[in-house]
Amino acid sequence: MKTKHFCLIGLLFFLISYLFFSKLLPSLSESIDFAHWFNLIGACFLLSFNDAFPKTKTNKVTSVLTALGVITHIGLCTIDFIMSSYGNNETAKEALGQHISNSPLIFYPFVAVGPSLLFLGLALHAFTFIKTETVKSLMVIVGSAAVGFSFFALKNGILMVLSCAVFVLGLGLLLYVPRTLSKFF
Repeated sequence: MKTKHFCLIGLLFFLISYLFFSKLLPSLSESIDFAHWFNLIGACFLLSFNDAFPKTKTNKVTSVLTALGVITHIGLCTIDFIMSSYGNNETAKEALGQHISNSPLIFYPFVAVGPSLLFLGLALHAFTFIKTETVKSLMVIVGSAAVGFSFFALKNGILMVLSCAVFVLGLGLLLYVPRTLSKFF
């Protein structure tokens, strides 16, 4: 498989996870947290974008941000797997949530800040093409910011999945830029 295929698999899994998060796709099982499994797998595949985009000094830093974002996504999904393992025990979930909120060494890197690094890293990768592929780059940049805003500020699942779709579409279209990117596939 080519790097482009890994990127596309990551985009597909990531978008499907947001369809689960927004409740547009129903939960298929009480015992399996499909939303977080798709998110975890998608984030890991999105790491392939570090190889897909041209190697510049800026993109080396951006690649580190993207990698840190994937690592923190793994941590966040692990926390959410533990949370879902409590099933209907809301008291235990509340206690774990409170413990995480009171633990800055867990809360900030894995809940509050860290997962955003994946979006930031990919948006900065897209920014490389702002002059030549303005619309596609803006789709990624605006989509990444809108995902966070719709989730944290608006708490709107529909807007969140639409923002994720714009983000994913923009990244997918950037994979097909015929110039510089083609030598990496």
